[in-house]
Amino acid sequence: MTLYSRVIGAFRPQKRLNRSFTVSLMLFGLLLAFGSFMVLPLIYTVNNAFKPLDELFIFPPRFLVRNPTLENFTDLVVIMGNSWVPFTRYVANTLLITLVGTAGHILLASAAAYPLAKFKFPGSNMLFRIVVLSLMFSPHVTAIPNYLVMSQLGWINTQAAIIVPSLAFSLGLFLMKQFMEQIPDALIEAAKIDGANEYRVFWQIVMPNVKPAWLTLMILQFPALWGTDGGSFIYSENLKTLHYALSQVIQGGIARAGVGAAVALLLMTVPILLFIISQSSVIQTMATSGMKE
Repeated sequence: MTLYSRVIGAFRPQKRLNRSFTVSLMLFGLLLAFGSFMVLPLIYTVNNAFKPLDELFIFPPRFLVRNPTLENFTDLVVIMGNSWVPFTRYVANTLLITLVGTAGHILLASAAAYPLAKFKFPGSNMLFRIVVLSLMFSPHVTAIPNYLVMSQLGWINTQAAIIVPSLAFSLGLFLMKQFMEQIPDALIEAAKIDGANEYRVFWQIVMPNVKPAWLTLMILQFPALWGTDGGSFIYSENLKTLHYALSQVIQGGIARAGVGAAVALLLMTVPILLFIISQSSVIQTMATSGMKE
């Protein structure tokens, strides 16, 4: 089979569709154009990280690097090496906040969504309406009440002030409940007839079937916590995050423009890798997990 026939075969519909082959080809070209346009900022950021200073300030600006160099990264290593707080401390703080906050949110949202989706008890509808109503409020609106609560609990200047509020992200509860409602009740009843208790039903029946939901939550929550700088909650330098440390590096003015480009690349690398690893699982699970009564 030739390459041409393979390409043409990929575009030919396997089932009878309402659109022609030409329309399908045009749609693919349109999607390819939009996808190429959306990836341009990523390519530009990667090229900027390897540009010397003379190419960063050239006018008109060049999209692609002409003389790639690693000086931006070596300068970043030197600057962070001279910091009185070890660079590994910033990394450890960020990993602690990100991993604990993401995993805790998924578990808490799942555990709270299961009874709301599969049990009818007094006040369940009202509780869910409150959750939906909370989606209307921006984090900026709740910033002051959140700070007052953390202050009363004595958690200011601790990592708990960032981790604990992230556990109560109402969008996660809403998303998990909507997915869990799609699980047939007959499947849960069959598991209980076989002797499974509620905990076993939750871990072995419900959670595997809502894998797209908690993978989506991971993709949403991880970048938000990875990019936090502590805000007004953390003041101690020993508790600061990686985003804060790297953002302070680029405050040195024009001379650190190259270092700033390297910092931008490093900060976006981890969330992008997480998305690349997880998105295939999300798509595959969504395609194969449709369960009907």
